[in-house]
Parts: sequence; structure tokens; C-alpha cells
Amino acid sequence: MSAAAPTVDAFLAALAHQRRASPHTLSAYRRDLERCTRLLPLLGAGTLVELTPAQIRRLVSHLARDGLSGRSIARLLAALRAYYRLAIDHGALASDPAAGITAPKSPRRLPATLDVDHLARLLDFAAEDPLARRDRAMFELLYSSGLRLAELVALDCGDVDLADASARVTGKGRKTRIVPVGARACAALADWLVLRRTLTAEPAALFVNRRGGRLSARAVQQRLRHWADRQGIDRRVYPHLLRHSCAGHLLESSGDLRAVQELLGHASIATTQVYTQVDFQYLARVYDAAHPRARRRSG
Repeated sequence: MSAAAPTVDAFLAALAHQRRASPHTLSAYRRDLERCTRLLPLLGAGTLVELTPAQIRRLVSHLARDGLSGRSIARLLAALRAYYRLAIDHGALASDPAAGITAPKSPRRLPATLDVDHLARLLDFAAEDPLARRDRAMFELLYSSGLRLAELVALDCGDVDLADASARVTGKGRKTRIVPVGARACAALADWLVLRRTLTAEPAALFVNRRGGRLSARAVQQRLRHWADRQGIDRRVYPHLLRHSCAGHLLESSGDLRAVQELLGHASIATTQVYTQVDFQYLARVYDAAHPRARRRSG
């Protein structure tokens, strides 16, 4: 008789311990596995380990018809395969029923960016108190170095070297990279570090809240929305938008895809290549507007 299948909670605990998965990944995998569990009666199965390859293909087709994107389905399949690996290790399953099953391809969504004028307006606010100066340092660093939100809030004071204009960042998979920090970000950080000592005795965290504890990702999102509204930015502004803007502007100026891949910490250059499509769309608009033979004229 086979061993009992691991629960979703046990799987997520193992994932956090063995692979040091981020809270974001754990939350996404939980949602995916709970979605699969809700659909088990529709598929004619009682548990996740009872699913057959044919039933998983039916699951994929159902989710696609229901409007779930190819990218989201691919992540759900990754969650299932990770769960099945643990079930196999526990002796609850002989082989992975999701092996070789792929998600339908969907058009890749182009990353949104802010143009230079909007970014200048966003970052040019009067920082009259310590928390406003903290905010400016955070936003300048997000845009200067293309950081992910989780990377920003995880930074410690010792991770930033202002003399070398660099920061040591721990990204996905606990991989560490060194990124350059621009002059304006360095100046804003130097200003914040002087004030930070008046707010906290906490020795590690680079960015802290008014009570002196490490600033949360949620708080960064709220502060960025606050300043975007105050500065009259008439669109949704969020931390990853600054990362996208950093990548887009660097590629626009340099065209060096490999360097931007290193800066962003992308495991695959294919992930970085999506920014080149943004540049092409801009080029296409300029071409259509300016070239005398770009479009057929009526009349």
C-alpha cells in the first residue's frame, strides 16, 4: 500500500525549507493547488495524486476556456509538478502525471513603463521630513537599479556601498548579484542614512517604518501610490513599474541586452528580450508617423 500523500501545507513547508521559496511563490503555489483541488470533482478524481495525465490535460483545457492565461496555467503546472516530486519522495506516487504537459501559449504581455518626464515628476517631490526622504531614497533606488520589490525591502544597510556606488541584492532562488547605483540614488540614500539613525536602533534593515521596524512590501506600494497621486501622475504606479522603466530606458539608450539581463537578475535572456519589443513598438509608431511611404494614404 502506498504512503499517504503530503498535504498542501506540508508541501509548502518543505518548499520553504528546502528551496527557500519566497513568500510570493508560496502564496501563488497555494492558490494554484487549491484551485486544482476545487476542480477535482469536475475531473472525476478524489485527490491530487489520483489525477491521470488525461485528467490534467482536461484541467488545462478547462482553465484555458475559462480565460486563464497561458502564463498562469504554466505556473499552476509547475506547482503541480513540484507537489508531485514531494509525493514521489514520500512514496505516495510512482511517477509524475503532469510530466510533459504544457500550457497553451498566449501572447506575451508587454511590460508597462513610465516615460522620463513622468519619472522626473514622480521623483521630484519636496522631501521635508525623514519618511519622505526615505521614500525618495527607495524610489530612486528602485528606478536606478531595477530592483524587485522583495529585493528592496530585504536590503540591509551593509548591502549598500555608497563609496563604490553599488548594492548587493539577493534575488530569486537566493541568488546574489551586485548592481550599480546611480548618482541621484546615492545622494538620496546618503541623506536617508543620516536620518535613519534617528528613527531606529535596528541595526540591519536599510528601510524602516516610523516605529523602527523593517518596512513591508505593502507599505512601499502604498507610499508609491501616495506620491504618484500627490505628484499628479494620472495612471497606476507600482514598484515593478519602476523596474520595467529602468530596463526599458537602459535598452533604449544602450541596446545591451546582456547587461540589462545581469542588472535585473533574469535567469534567462528570453525574459529580458520582452523589453526589446517595447522599443520596436515605439520605433513602429515613429516610422508610421514620419515615413512618407509607411502607410497607404486614402484618396
